[in-house]
Parts: sequence; structure tokens; C-alpha cells
Amino acid sequence: MFDPRSYLHAKRTVWHNAFVQGPKTQFIFEFISFGVKQAWACLFGGLMLAVLLGTYLYYPENAALARYDFITIMAILIQGCLLVFKLETLEEARIILIFHLVGTVMEIFKTHVGSWVYPEPSVLRIAGVPLFSGFMYACVGSYLARVWRIFDFKFTRFPPLKWQALIAVLAYLNFFTHHYVLDIRNVLFVASAILYVPTIVWFKPDEKHRPMPLLIGLVLVALFIWFAENIGTFAKAWVYPGQANGWAMVSPAKLGAWYLLMLISFVLVAWVHEAEEYES
Repeated sequence: MFDPRSYLHAKRTVWHNAFVQGPKTQFIFEFISFGVKQAWACLFGGLMLAVLLGTYLYYPENAALARYDFITIMAILIQGCLLVFKLETLEEARIILIFHLVGTVMEIFKTHVGSWVYPEPSVLRIAGVPLFSGFMYACVGSYLARVWRIFDFKFTRFPPLKWQALIAVLAYLNFFTHHYVLDIRNVLFVASAILYVPTIVWFKPDEKHRPMPLLIGLVLVALFIWFAENIGTFAKAWVYPGQANGWAMVSPAKLGAWYLLMLISFVLVAWVHEAEEYES
């Protein structure tokens, strides 16, 4: 059976020796390697976006199987393949399942209060929410779990997990409570910044670990999730009230929501991987 990971590892030395001639070409090689590894980490999310766009553009209108149900079946198959081909570990899959359930509960609540809707019919749904919706959250969990392992994350001044968990729990509760009481997201932004500003994440694009402020990395992940959300709404996987009369770009204000939601996933993944201290 063809294993793309083994193939890339086997070819890495050949490509490196053929291309790298000095510091500049080493930088280019690491940059390309970084992109390849990021694409590999995004495998679940990338495949799901391809399914959303492909079915939006080409799915038969009169098909016996509803488009949303087809998306759900494809999501299950993708997740199953990741496990069968050992692209995700069982420990990571358990955490992704937790995030899937956490996301589904929030989807049920948010659709009932009118934050967004799923306009197409389906059979595979719970409380009006298509079952594929939970897999969109699982994509975030899958990416964070895979990128942590693929880039061999290590940290300097990693915050105590209990404080991270407290912010994550408050962030999740705020997604529900801000509809009825005070919205504390700004407090959570400040608290997370104070917690993460001292932290450096060391990631390995090639043979050496490179540093990045963790807070910048988290914000960048939230930004790319927002880009993906724009693709998802364009494909009418779900629709915000402002998109009822035609697609429009998702408000940049959603970046804050994705940042907080991504923090929940980050804490769950940190719980599994147990952050290692970087030693120079």
C-alpha cells in the first residue's frame, strides 16, 4: 500500500541535496517544506471543503440522497480513512470526537436562536442540524492534532493547562450565555493574550526547530478558519442571516469567535500531547 508519508520522508534527502546550496536555498527549501507539512495537516479540512464545493457545483438537484446527507457520509468515510491509514492516532480521534460533540451541541443552540441556518433538507440530522456540521468542528481539531505532531511542537514558557482550560470553558459557555447576559469575549481575549504572550512555540519545518510567538500562531489559525468559513458559506453548507438574499463575505468580527473556539480545541489537543519544553 502506498504511504505518502514514507514516500516524502524517503525523497526528502534527495531533494535537499539536489536543491540546497547555501542559506538562501535552505530558507526556500524550509519554506516549501513548511507548506507541504501544513497541507498535510489540513488534509481533513481540505477534503471537507472539496466535498462542500464539489457538491454545491455538481450535485444533482433531484438526487434520491439529499446533498447534506451525502456530505455526512463522505465526512464519516474521510474520518474512517484517517484512522485506518494511521494518519490520526486513536488518542487524537477521541479528542476530535469530543470537539465534534461540543460543536454539535453549540450548532443546535445557535440555529435555534437564529445565528445561522442550514437551508437544505436532510434525513441525517439532529434537532434540525445536519450531522455533517459536527465534522466541520472536527476538522479544526484534526488540524491542530496533526500539526502538533507533524511539526513536533515544543514550547518555551507553556502556560499551566488548568488556566488554559479555565479560559476554554468560559469561552464555550459564553457562546451560549452572551445571548442572555453580559458578553465577556473581550475579557477572554485579554486573558488569553496575557496567558499566551510569553509563550514561544518551536516548530520543525525541516530538520531544525524554528520559533514563533504562540499567540501569533493561534491568531493565524483563526484567520485561516475564517477563510475556510467563507468557502463553506459560499457553498451554502450553512447561511448567515446577512447572506439570505445572496452570498456575502462573512463578517471579520467572526474572527474573534473562531479564535475562542479554536482555543477550546487547542486545549483539548494539549491535554493529549502534553506540551514538551524546548531545549536549545
